[in-house]
Amino acid sequence: MVQDGYHIYHHAFFFDKDGNWAVVQQGMNQDFARRYHWLSESVGSFVDEPHSAICCQRHEPSVMDLTAHESEECRKTALDLARDGPSHLLDLRRQLKGQRSLLDFGVTAGRQEEIKEIFMPRRHELIALLDIDEAGRRALQTAYELQPESYEDLVALKGMGPRRIRALSLISELIYGAPPSWRDPARFSFAHGGKDGTPFPVDRETYDASIRTLEEALEGAKVDREDKRQALKRLCRHTGAVLCENGRQSLAAN
Repeated sequence: MVQDGYHIYHHAFFFDKDGNWAVVQQGMNQDFARRYHWLSESVGSFVDEPHSAICCQRHEPSVMDLTAHESEECRKTALDLARDGPSHLLDLRRQLKGQRSLLDFGVTAGRQEEIKEIFMPRRHELIALLDIDEAGRRALQTAYELQPESYEDLVALKGMGPRRIRALSLISELIYGAPPSWRDPARFSFAHGGKDGTPFPVDRETYDASIRTLEEALEGAKVDREDKRQALKRLCRHTGAVLCENGRQSLAAN
């Protein structure tokens, strides 16, 4: 549902004895990594704003985020399309047979004059959306027969993978005016570089500024004195920062 070009390769699941849980997923593209955080106490829906945070070093220019609340109408429309079955899409394909598409107007080999090729944004790739293969037909037929009650049920169906979810979403936008969100949901980054210079060298100025921000937040927190002292102690232990010494001295003076 979050098609950002990062392929998830690692899942970590955490549970406690009271049934609370957390999930951390790690994804990679060619150059960067990002993490997806789930926390049970903040998950009201698995398809509508379920993440506690998505962390990455950069925003991607075009991300289809079907988990965004603003994608709700798109999700509803896609669910209706799946319930309607694949037959109407196949009928439409037969009606369009023989008509030309934008795909016919690219660069033609052997022509003397220069013909500019048509380029489209990533979100509107020039693909034959109506060319439904056998696997896609089976997946849509299964959805039609089972009549999923919710979008969550739809995406859980076997065979209803990222490409078919994307196709239903684009049809929802193109035909029914119900677009998904195209904003990258990544909001946070805690990386300050690696000691080995990978993916980039540690930026000491940014690193120290981050520690100083955390220290100031702790000093200003309205919590018990002992809790504050222990929190500053943990900050020093995890960061190895000399900056924390100032915080301890300040706390002792007060």
